[in-house]
Amino acid sequence: MPDFGIMRGFNEKLFGDKLVAGQLPTQLGLIGSQAVFDSIVATGGTITFAGGRTIHTFTSSGTFTVTAAPAMATVEALVVAGGGGAGAYSGGGGGAGGVIYNASKSITASAYTITVGSGGVKPTSNSGGNTNGNNSVFDNLIAIGGGRGGVQNSESGKDGGSGGGATGGSTVKGLGTAGQGNDGGAANTGTTGASGGGGAGAVGANAVSTTGGAGGVGLANSISGTSTFYAGGGGGSSNVGALKGLGGNGGGGNGEGFNLNPAATSGAANTGGGGGGNYFAGAGNQGNGGSGIVIISYPT
Repeated sequence: MPDFGIMRGFNEKLFGDKLVAGQLPTQLGLIGSQAVFDSIVATGGTITFAGGRTIHTFTSSGTFTVTAAPAMATVEALVVAGGGGAGAYSGGGGGAGGVIYNASKSITASAYTITVGSGGVKPTSNSGGNTNGNNSVFDNLIAIGGGRGGVQNSESGKDGGSGGGATGGSTVKGLGTAGQGNDGGAANTGTTGASGGGGAGAVGANAVSTTGGAGGVGLANSISGTSTFYAGGGGGSSNVGALKGLGGNGGGGNGEGFNLNPAATSGAANTGGGGGGNYFAGAGNQGNGGSGIVIISYPT
């Protein structure tokens, strides 16, 4: 018969205050002399609890350390990359960061490096300076950063998790990554409105005449315990303030109306939203991409 005093001491060392006085360990069994775990024990990120699940949220890079796990353990995982920076001079919206959702990601007792991608930066001139968003990573799940929006002297939106929107008058859009996001919008030759960046849930809208295209909508996910949209594309700019493109639901920034009326906005932090397109590239403009996020969940 097992020595329950030894079992209790071992379990207390592993699980601390999860042990209830007077009860046998619930997370530890014995087969012969070998310990068998029936739930995951891990640290890293901000830990919360909802719906009978333990949730680790990484808003910046860190380590997910699994100290105990049953055989063939799996977790639910959401990995969102940083959104792309906006374009300028009739600039297109930045593409949203790529999104990967895995409902049954295999894990073992190990330390996993978590990378949360930063958003791409806004442009510094009509020749560019804006960048794609950066990748987010959890083990073999690699979400691709959003493509930057088109600028005057480099008209096409760039490829990424979701593609950046084309600048005004350009028909060349940035392409999204299959399974992670969608293409940016393109414009017709002669338009002064710019196109929206792609979102995880939909393509960016094409510009029409002076109207900037809206950013593509993101995707809703409830891994955090609350349904939340992630990875909306940035809206395209316009030379008419009221006709700027709005950012997609999921943190996409709004495009700029002519001469900061109104100014472009950046993608929201930890959503992977693309930056809103700038009509110019002045000091008052925003348009950076939003940073990404990694969330891991498993039964408590």
